[in-house]
Amino acid sequence: MDQQIRLFGAVAVRPAVLAVIPRFETITGYKVAARWELNPAVRTQIEAGEPFDLVITNPNLIEELVSLGKVRTGSQVTFGRIAMGVAAREGSRALDIGSVEAFKQTLKGARSIAYASDGTSGGYFQGLLERLGIADAVKPKLVPVSGGQTAAAVGRGEADLGVVPVTSILAVAPEAMLVGRFPAELQSYIDFAIGVSADSTDAEAASQLSAFLVSADIDETLSARGIERS
Repeated sequence: MDQQIRLFGAVAVRPAVLAVIPRFETITGYKVAARWELNPAVRTQIEAGEPFDLVITNPNLIEELVSLGKVRTGSQVTFGRIAMGVAAREGSRALDIGSVEAFKQTLKGARSIAYASDGTSGGYFQGLLERLGIADAVKPKLVPVSGGQTAAAVGRGEADLGVVPVTSILAVAPEAMLVGRFPAELQSYIDFAIGVSADSTDAEAASQLSAFLVSADIDETLSARGIERS
């Protein structure tokens, strides 16, 4: 069997999904060709005609693609969610972000903070700074990073801290380490769903991959890489 399934997914889920794809390929004999973009770009490129068989992105974007006739109605299923976290370079001193006040003080004390300039997480973080009343103190320290490279930038020493989905931090270890997840009061989970293309060349194969990605058999592997099943 040489059927290739074209998977188009959000950068944030890439590390976790890539960890389980070989198991799917071994079980089914299918090959998966994956490409990754930030969530807004996934939607935009599919709307513009990018071919795919299966997509993983935010649930609201899946719904928009259904309404546009790009994703098959009724094919959408929940994949999981990712928490927001703080990254620091490996070997950095211990930091406390366990409470709202500690979180605020750690951000204010950092010399520089990388964030995703054009991703879902970056928009949330900038709004959060306003809500916490520390925007004036923190925004001059922000280092915008594009293309899902926020945690890697911290690992390279381009910023003291990084604010990014947990999956991205775990993926670049040991160069960067997970300081911790946002305090519960500030946490904003990024939800992900899966949809099958309305124009898939093999909808059955795409549906098999979808079923595999939501199966309990891979929960442990996904959890270790930052994907939480809700």
